[in-house]
Amino acid sequence: MSLRPKKRSLTLNGHQTSVSLEERFWKEFCRIASVKKIPINTLASDIDSSRELDSGLASAIRDFVLRYYMSKD
Repeated sequence: MSLRPKKRSLTLNGHQTSVSLEERFWKEFCRIASVKKIPINTLASDIDSSRELDSGLASAIRDFVLRYYMSKD
């Protein structure tokens, strides 16, 4: 599995955007959306609306994935 980020396309509130995420973060982000039974664009929009203004969306998604699995312990 590559450690290099790959650009991914998302639609947030009707607007196209992209994030650069490593494969393992993207895979787990998609898995979490599936577990929650919501589309990845909806989950990304939720994360985007609650992130700090000085944080990028990719960083916010990484943080979300990390916190999700840390809360499972």
